[in-house]
Amino acid sequence: MTNLLSGFENHVLNHHQVLVGDLSGIIFDLDNTLVTSSLDFAEIKAELNCPEHLDVLSFVASLPIEQQHAASEKIVEFEMADAHSSSLLAGTREILALLTSLNLPFAIVTRNCKAAAQVKLTKNDLTVDLVLTREEHKAKPAPDALLHIADLWRCPPEKLLYVGDYLYDIQAAKNANMPSCLLTFGEQSPYAHLATLVAQDLSELNKALTLAFSDVNH
Repeated sequence: MTNLLSGFENHVLNHHQVLVGDLSGIIFDLDNTLVTSSLDFAEIKAELNCPEHLDVLSFVASLPIEQQHAASEKIVEFEMADAHSSSLLAGTREILALLTSLNLPFAIVTRNCKAAAQVKLTKNDLTVDLVLTREEHKAKPAPDALLHIADLWRCPPEKLLYVGDYLYDIQAAKNANMPSCLLTFGEQSPYAHLATLVAQDLSELNKALTLAFSDVNH
């Protein structure tokens, strides 16, 4: 793990010595990264009779085909209700504006269904051209969506940064050989040491990027 500000001020993203000046784009998680989410996974698992220690999407995928559809529909119901109650997180508009000013592309990779993701973007007046959900690619921590974006942008994964708030985000980035930034919102995280960078929130990441690119351009 790299301390956020010192890491960016030294123009180093990870142990591969990727220069911040060569950062080619940023990919964001959606829930509790750009917008709020109040999904209660314990409640969802109880509704689906999913063991607490299992990932709910993996559990549904393991069900007999005739049960998968009904279970998937229940998950979507939870996600849609959550989408309609979502709100923008502090720093979201500012960091997207910064990336636009730097001509750096940005995208979203989320485990949400496409319909819920679209509601969240529309409700919170966010315009993100590239949004990949679990319908397009295998869900995180699989690296498929991240690698697809790297290929689409014709950029080595190690020159992109994936920003998220949960273990699966960090694991997906690692599986894609991509630097990661974990947002902690002031909480102690048991997996923070697995991330390349750690920030309290998007505002801190925004400040670090602003400083880094200011240094590079002078």
